[in-house]
Amino acid sequence: MKVLSICHSSGARSLLPDFIIFFIMFYVHKLESARFTVIGPDHPVTAIMGEDIILPCHLSPKMSAENMEVRWFRSEFTSFVHLYQHGKDEYGQQMPGYHGRTELLKAGIVDGNVALGIVNIRLSDEGQYRCFVQDGVFHEEAVLELKVAASGSAPRISIEGHQDGGIQVVCQSAGWYPEPEVLWRNLKGQPLSSSTETKSEEEHGLFEIKNSIVITENSNKNVSCAIRNTHLNQEKESIAFYISDSFFPRASPWMVGWSVTLVILLVFVGLTLFLFKLKGKHLNTISKLQTELEWRRSLGDAAHVTLDPDTAHPELVLSEDRKSVRWADTRQDLPDNNLERFDTERCVLGCEGFTSGRHYWEVEVGVGLLWAVGVARESVRRKGGVSLSPEEGIWAVDQRQGQYQALTSPVTPLPLSRAPSRIRVCLDYEQGQVTFIDAGDEALIFTFPLGSVPGERIRPWLWLGMESQLKLCP
Repeated sequence: MKVLSICHSSGARSLLPDFIIFFIMFYVHKLESARFTVIGPDHPVTAIMGEDIILPCHLSPKMSAENMEVRWFRSEFTSFVHLYQHGKDEYGQQMPGYHGRTELLKAGIVDGNVALGIVNIRLSDEGQYRCFVQDGVFHEEAVLELKVAASGSAPRISIEGHQDGGIQVVCQSAGWYPEPEVLWRNLKGQPLSSSTETKSEEEHGLFEIKNSIVITENSNKNVSCAIRNTHLNQEKESIAFYISDSFFPRASPWMVGWSVTLVILLVFVGLTLFLFKLKGKHLNTISKLQTELEWRRSLGDAAHVTLDPDTAHPELVLSEDRKSVRWADTRQDLPDNNLERFDTERCVLGCEGFTSGRHYWEVEVGVGLLWAVGVARESVRRKGGVSLSPEEGIWAVDQRQGQYQALTSPVTPLPLSRAPSRIRVCLDYEQGQVTFIDAGDEALIFTFPLGSVPGERIRPWLWLGMESQLKLCP
């Protein structure tokens, strides 16, 4: 028994150093594993629908993430938004809604920057994102929130008729996200109370709003309407509108006297005639107001338009400010792998694109015998032969050696009374049409129906023939 006791005691003493060494190695390994923290923004990131956004995320302290796994996902770990693994991007189980729309920005990956770029933001992109980084068995993640916003069309004021002794004025706009706020103001910018409001969700998740206010003869008759996007803290305001005293109905004094003195039958007849006269006056008043409003709103929003060099045909040369383009007699040596560039037709697109509202810009067309001006879909074909027609997603007018035509299928000759030196392109996304106007004498040239383009960006489009030059006006 003594021998066994001695042996057991000796074995315990020999195991004690091994246990201490194992504990120290385990603790050191744990310290070595906790090498970094994943950091994202401490506030929501706001993106504008149809534009691009970068979701920031980085490691602290700075270190290279080239050989780490970087996984961006939302609610399910395996169904990812973007995956970087083994030094390259993996797309096998990427969420279908993000195909071709994501990119891990690798320019700063050696410094631990693992930001994600998403193009052509959609409403469905809104929500939480997780930036997950793993190195060996150690991993960390950061959670950030993306908010999506869309600014709709400029507010449109219309007259609905007489109500409660005043005139009902309606403010209407569409294409907003999230639900916007409506603000009525007087000439001094002070807020006014509205009477009724209607909000409805459009087909693509955007909101349309209709808000009304009753203007009485004794109230402030100089008003404007503004629509505010709460995510962007931005607003669009209508023109100030004034209703003069002459638009408010008044009863004739002689009619009141006759209604007292005449017999019941004559009172009834006189009252009937009075009501018909008053109704005609009201209709004429509303018609005059509507005519003035239509004239003002037809101007739309003046768009600041520049040309996109990534789409320009190799035989087109853009100015430094990207406001003008000319034909070059030699083909520039440019990379062939740019999918955005036109390679057959001498076309170029504008950088700006529109998915709502009314917009216009002007193009100087005085130089050259061959040119075309118009708009095109974002998805218009860039490679190979392109049919310059609405079926291809192009709506334009052109000039060929002094002859003008609309590029319909087949083309429509345009017998213009004068040769325009500047053409105004007016895009009305809500009404689904694009109109061309001679900016010199305001004469209508041609109007195209856009057809069905729900949610797709429409961009300015130019085509140049030999020795031609076109310039976007300020």
